[in-house]
Amino acid sequence: MPFISVDGIDRRILEGLQQNARVSNVDLAADVGLSPSACSRRVRELEQSGVIQRYTMLIDPEAVGMPVSVFINVRLERQAEPDLEAFEAAIAELPEVMECYLMTGDSDYLLRVVASDIAAYRRFLLEHLTRIPGVANIQSSFALNQVKYRTALPLPATDA
Repeated sequence: MPFISVDGIDRRILEGLQQNARVSNVDLAADVGLSPSACSRRVRELEQSGVIQRYTMLIDPEAVGMPVSVFINVRLERQAEPDLEAFEAAIAELPEVMECYLMTGDSDYLLRVVASDIAAYRRFLLEHLTRIPGVANIQSSFALNQVKYRTALPLPATDA
């Protein structure tokens, strides 16, 4: 997606929605200094341009029995495009994989996986990840404590 310039009002709208996607249009408009109709139009334009991709909610992983976070470095046997595409397609089917990044450096991919416990992670590893064709090496690191977690992007300041 190409860079889309947003002005100061758009930035305030985005900041407000990142903090609370369920905020009413009337409250959002008051917070950013617009009429409700102008605010609604701006939000719709941000959605149509792709700046706002979707609305979601965050669930406490511990509250739903998924307290284990594992960061996994994966190296493939080959880095040819068909191998990368096959790995990515397989990963897309695994709901335990919360994030997946194609990387530079020693590993080809970095994954963040959640599990209910060590036994569940072991099953995920043995029944799914190790069975993906082309996986050469897997290194797992268990998160002991989440020090910082953000979903709101730090939006650049604008002149407007």
